[in-house]
Amino acid sequence: MPQRTVLAVLFDGVQSLDVTGPVEVFAGATLLHPGAGYRIRTASLDGHPVRTSSGLTVVPDGPLSAAPRPHTLLVPGGEGTRRPDPALIAWLRTHGPAADRLVSVCTGSLLLAEAGLLDGRRATSHWLLCDTFAAKYPAVRVDPDPIYVRDGHIATSAGVTAGIDLALALVEEDLGRDTALDVARHLVVFLRRPGNQAQFSAQLAAQVARREPLREVQQFITEHPAADLSVPALASRARLSPRHFARAFRAETGVSPGRYVERTRVEHARRLLEDTSDGVHQISRACGYGTPEALRRAFVRTLGQPPAEYRRRFGDHPAP
Repeated sequence: MPQRTVLAVLFDGVQSLDVTGPVEVFAGATLLHPGAGYRIRTASLDGHPVRTSSGLTVVPDGPLSAAPRPHTLLVPGGEGTRRPDPALIAWLRTHGPAADRLVSVCTGSLLLAEAGLLDGRRATSHWLLCDTFAAKYPAVRVDPDPIYVRDGHIATSAGVTAGIDLALALVEEDLGRDTALDVARHLVVFLRRPGNQAQFSAQLAAQVARREPLREVQQFITEHPAADLSVPALASRARLSPRHFARAFRAETGVSPGRYVERTRVEHARRLLEDTSDGVHQISRACGYGTPEALRRAFVRTLGQPPAEYRRRFGDHPAP
């Protein structure tokens, strides 16, 4: 089997990990399968070095005009996607459809959308930008939840490290699970977070408290979703009065204690629905909800759908 060419597009303000994360996955697979792995190339519009958003300088192999037709065209994200060079968008519009596989990482999906390559397709991006993405490109079906989305030959991933998950999935598709597993072990990452796993979490949504007692409460909530997480109980752990605790928690995290607890419990329930065959009664108890009906109400309030529908869409295990 001949090597597949992977072409990574570079531009000023690119997020370095959006490039190096997937590239390390493809390079690792090539070490294991030298004759059937990947031929990796990088290119910028003019072939000149680019400066990443973190200040690193990356030297491409050459200009996009001289780049080979790729099997996989990798479009990373970063600060440089906010005001992209029109010439880059024009190049993507012309050459993107010729790739066997078109892949974006993080806000790279906005470049594909600007080039019209995602019209009528389902796509994702960094959770923080998905509302803006959907508003600016109404022809794209933006899904803010999964860490990556496949729609035909186009794959888009969520923020930064999700590009590694997507690259591992592509290696598994090309060269088999054993190869992808070996690469994941070498990189010390999971093989692999499923594409439908949620990228958004209560811990990402809220700020981390500055004061140690409040940070400890946040950690306790995450680790013990089935515990008594009422305001009086949490205030006691923080050694504050309930009123002072509630006011301080909101001030330092941006959300009320009750809202933070609900997000955390729903997130825990989502993972159990995705990854286990536990019944809804069992999951309700494990997440601190007294009844399946209480869990259902929280799911509908937070996600707009009941647990059964969520499991049908995203679960790896059928309900018992």
